[in-house]
Amino acid sequence: MKFSIFAAAAALAGTAFGTDAVQGAAEGFAKGVTGGGSATPVYPSTTAQLISYLADSSPRVIVLTKTFDFTGTEGTATSAGCAPWGTASACQKAINKDGWCDNYQPNAPKVTGIKYDKAGVLGMTVGSNKSLIGQGSKGVIKGKGVRIVSSAKNIIIQNVRFTDINPEYVWGGDAITIDGADLVWIDHVTTDLIARQHIVLGNSASNRVTISNNEINGASSWSATCDGRHYWGLYFTGSSDMVTFKNNYIHHTSGRSPKVAGNTLLHAVNNYFYAIAHAFEADSGSKILAEGNVFQNVDAPAQTGLPGQVFASGSATTNTQCKTYLGHNCEMNAYGSSGTLAGSDTSFLSNFKGKNIASASTAAVAKNVVNTAGYGRL
Repeated sequence: MKFSIFAAAAALAGTAFGTDAVQGAAEGFAKGVTGGGSATPVYPSTTAQLISYLADSSPRVIVLTKTFDFTGTEGTATSAGCAPWGTASACQKAINKDGWCDNYQPNAPKVTGIKYDKAGVLGMTVGSNKSLIGQGSKGVIKGKGVRIVSSAKNIIIQNVRFTDINPEYVWGGDAITIDGADLVWIDHVTTDLIARQHIVLGNSASNRVTISNNEINGASSWSATCDGRHYWGLYFTGSSDMVTFKNNYIHHTSGRSPKVAGNTLLHAVNNYFYAIAHAFEADSGSKILAEGNVFQNVDAPAQTGLPGQVFASGSATTNTQCKTYLGHNCEMNAYGSSGTLAGSDTSFLSNFKGKNIASASTAAVAKNVVNTAGYGRL
């Protein structure tokens, strides 16, 4: 009997401090992030407890062992809205948030009786020094996202799925919001059926961010392009942001995959883009280095006519210029049944000098991302 009790205790300890701990380490700009560090893991059992653990001032390792369903926890709302992209059943409609329909879509058909879940509109606040970890494939948050804002720093979200946040309606909520933060690592996360942005970096500086090994799943019955592909995917528009975007699987989106603006330095490396209308939107202030990526069935790897700076690893000659600033020659991107990504601007590569830079593999390696990205695949 004593042996059995001892063995059970040892097994429990192994679960708490072994598999229920952050796996690996962040590459790139957020290198060195520790999240909750060595804090004793906590296991929330209710949505209220999860909210409390995320928001408090203590370092936390928060382990999710089930689905946390926020649907109905804050009630529902019914409002007017509009249908800027048409009234067909496959088209998203928009909630008239802060008068958006009135101010920006005055000629769009009006819609009444939009009923949505209030919990989805605003994500849970995440305080500094937190690790949010899913156990195996059990860590699911339904109907609500998270917000890393107001100078929060040193945060890890790993092996979690965010899903079913008012997907019928634009302005119904985002999955992950980062705005005015630093040292954030989003890893092995899956996002699907989201109202608006899957991941958004707001206008305030988010500083050092690494987004790695995630699945951004845009397949939906409702979209702004009315074609089963979500438009509002990834929006990196912060002030003085440095974003490492590596080993992600982005699929079935129609745009913003990602949109980059503000003053954002983006290292997009070894990602797999699939079944997308257009991927990059390089808007004003963006500085994008894209290397070793795969574009498969992507109509246009970038929206044309935008003023952002892009270096797209176009030739072996220009790729050697990366070594001075990144420590390696840039890797060629690869294309299958796709357009090609244009951009030969090397003038901003000096911005990478002295920073923590993620390693790069050939695009052939990136093809395996579809088998490794997302939650439940650590």
